[in-house]
Amino acid sequence: MEGKNEQRAGLLYGIGAYGMWGLVPLFWPLLKPSGAIEILAHRMVWSLGVVAVALLAVRRWAWIGELVRDRRKLGLISVAAATITVNWGLYIWAVNNGHVVEASLGYFINPLVTIAMGVLLLGERLRPVQWAAVTTGLVAVLVLAIGYGKPPWVSLVLAFSFATYGLAKKKVNMGGLESLAAETAVLFVPALGFLLWLAATGESTFTAGGTGHGFLLAATGIVTAVPLICFGAAAIRVPLSTLGLLQYLAPVFQFGLGVLYFNESMPPERWAGFALVWLALSLLTWDALRTARRNRVLALKLLATAAAAPSSTVPDLASAAPNPASAAPDPTTAPQDPEQQKVT
Repeated sequence: MEGKNEQRAGLLYGIGAYGMWGLVPLFWPLLKPSGAIEILAHRMVWSLGVVAVALLAVRRWAWIGELVRDRRKLGLISVAAATITVNWGLYIWAVNNGHVVEASLGYFINPLVTIAMGVLLLGERLRPVQWAAVTTGLVAVLVLAIGYGKPPWVSLVLAFSFATYGLAKKKVNMGGLESLAAETAVLFVPALGFLLWLAATGESTFTAGGTGHGFLLAATGIVTAVPLICFGAAAIRVPLSTLGLLQYLAPVFQFGLGVLYFNESMPPERWAGFALVWLALSLLTWDALRTARRNRVLALKLLATAAAAPSSTVPDLASAAPNPASAAPDPTTAPQDPEQQKVT
């Protein structure tokens, strides 16, 4: 009974995390007249403060010394910080300039870009259905390019920056709170310097916009950290396959807001492009669930064989079990780091 309650709580935490990430387009317009770069700088500064308080509460500081002594990890953290800066900044600009639908497309196609990068950069092999999904995604981008009259640059930059960020995070292999603290620490000085420069030149909106506006800018740290904490609570309570499916809630909510709330246009060719993207994601989800089910059945058979066989003939489960590293990453079975999932 306790296990079921834990899973139910984890599911609610997951829905809460992805729901907040999906509804965040409602927040960024409240920060006008602040520009995207000023909002981004505030997000960096205040996020570090919120995450530092969270780390202080759970007393997790030992990783700092290990990170400082590891130049490779520091380099990867710097790469992650740079790419998430591009991702966050462009996303804020897109939302506040009428490109919510195009931004949501970036996070729809991100799993496809992640898989393609796994093949091109890591030499991973795809199953036939995964190849079909990636090919369908490429066709979708072509259809959307024709519909827009140009490539959907906002979507592509968001997807590729997010995938690069995820690759760096995978190599760093740090917890969500720790990683976010390190990334925002790298960006803290330039972000704070930019905000002080704005204040010195009289172009800062932090105080000029009134107390309420200043509070909203400070709240960017909470908007960043709270979904991450909820995701962390979900990750330890529910299977990865469940989290992988929940990740699609965020772009679905964003797409719905773009069409229904922000009243962005959706001509037929754009619907066709999105339909192809959703088809590609459906193929990925079906293939991932089928593969996970097949692996579970094989694992149960191996365990049954091990239990029935004499100790001298017990098979080597480690060598007999399927090697997950031999397959390309599936967004539905191996969701990325919480900040990589949806860092908007």
